[in-house]
Amino acid sequence: MKNTPGHRDTADTGHAGVSANMMKKKNPHKKHKSNLGPTTKVLSQPRRNIVGCRIQHIWKESGGGHVVWKGTVLDQVPVNPSLYLIKYDGFDCVYGLELHKDERVQGLEVLPDRLAKSRLTDVSLADTMIGKAVEHMFETEEGPKEEWRGMVLARAPIMTTWFYITYEKDPVLYMYQLLDDYKEGDLRIMPDSNDNVPAEREPGEVVDSLVGKQVEYAKEDGGKRTGMVIHQVEAKPSVYFIKFDDDFLIYVYDLVKTS
Repeated sequence: MKNTPGHRDTADTGHAGVSANMMKKKNPHKKHKSNLGPTTKVLSQPRRNIVGCRIQHIWKESGGGHVVWKGTVLDQVPVNPSLYLIKYDGFDCVYGLELHKDERVQGLEVLPDRLAKSRLTDVSLADTMIGKAVEHMFETEEGPKEEWRGMVLARAPIMTTWFYITYEKDPVLYMYQLLDDYKEGDLRIMPDSNDNVPAEREPGEVVDSLVGKQVEYAKEDGGKRTGMVIHQVEAKPSVYFIKFDDDFLIYVYDLVKTS
């Protein structure tokens, strides 16, 4: 089972009114996040499609250190094709990196590893939990389990027995094998409330998507943070994924409630 959430140092997420001081993960990765700077844009020739591939590369840290990362490329973002979503081994959150442009990514290799094919054991349950509020239990160092309230967003691409999920305490995109947690009693689907019922739409009404839009907000320290809306959650159309320029995590916000 997953370990207790750890602490991380992140840019402020005050525009959503949510504190991001805690992060659920198997291993700390604060050291990978030091002194993020602007990436250098480099023109490149068309490359092979690496979505679905296992990859490995060196991550060059600002202090001169090097760490080897290995993971699976889940998706290529249509509104920014240079941006890939990656699930790295040993980390529970989804990363967004411009693999071919970011100078911190060095020695990128496509590995011959093949993902083990697996099928969902309960498709009906999987479909039921998507879009639902849940309570997810995590073990703590002291022993008792800690409850995290969140929302199941979708089944993950490529790694199809995994699910995208985010949490009220930390609105970052995570991936877990939630069916296993459900069967072990560590995931509870919350009953629907009025807040979770989609608003009725008039026949023929078109709801504008914010995907591809640039976003900006003022941080508590007076600085500004910019980014792009990269995805709209099908099960909850008011919920979007945002990739900020100064971060490689993917943030999840209800832009109707926070606007």
